[in-house]
Amino acid sequence: MKLLLENIGKRFNKEWIFRGINEEISANQHVVVKGSNGSGKSTLLKIISGYGIATEGRMVVNDGQFDLTQLYKKVSISAPYIDIPEEFSLEELVRFHTSFKSLKLNSEVKLNEAFDLPEVNTKMIRDYSSGMKQRVKLGLAIYSDTPILLLDEPLSNLDEKGMNWYLKIVKENMENRIILVCSNNFEKEFFFCEKEINIENYK
Repeated sequence: MKLLLENIGKRFNKEWIFRGINEEISANQHVVVKGSNGSGKSTLLKIISGYGIATEGRMVVNDGQFDLTQLYKKVSISAPYIDIPEEFSLEELVRFHTSFKSLKLNSEVKLNEAFDLPEVNTKMIRDYSSGMKQRVKLGLAIYSDTPILLLDEPLSNLDEKGMNWYLKIVKENMENRIILVCSNNFEKEFFFCEKEINIENYK
């Protein structure tokens, strides 16, 4: 996959959040999107995911040879504004998720171990702690067999053990995919990124 951002800009009412973003992101590139709170990092990620729409400019995928209406099939995302169904147990949620997007998980691996959770397979997601829910969000996104992975402040609500788990599964699942990480300059979130987009440069 290759993403081309051409003159991307976003305005809310009369205020421009950012303008003139021109970036090319090639297959197997890992990019951190930096900026202060409210600078537009999450907004840019939403546009790239197809969850949001740019006010001006456009995104081109694979030199225009890809139908953008099908992009959702190629993208997995973990973000604070993306909810997961909380009426499921972990096992039920994984079964539901894999009905439309496969996971790169060995069938012999126990789900609670893959998601760094205690034995809670019959417990409803709604009864999980905030850190446990974050592990589920991250696990579903990172393990998904997609060429584009988007992570918005992935270490939110994670303790040190959870952070180490994140570092481990990212390392295991970063090859052959574009990864974009939104971060407030917390290096552990984007330790693997070799390219930076500073949203503050596009005001």
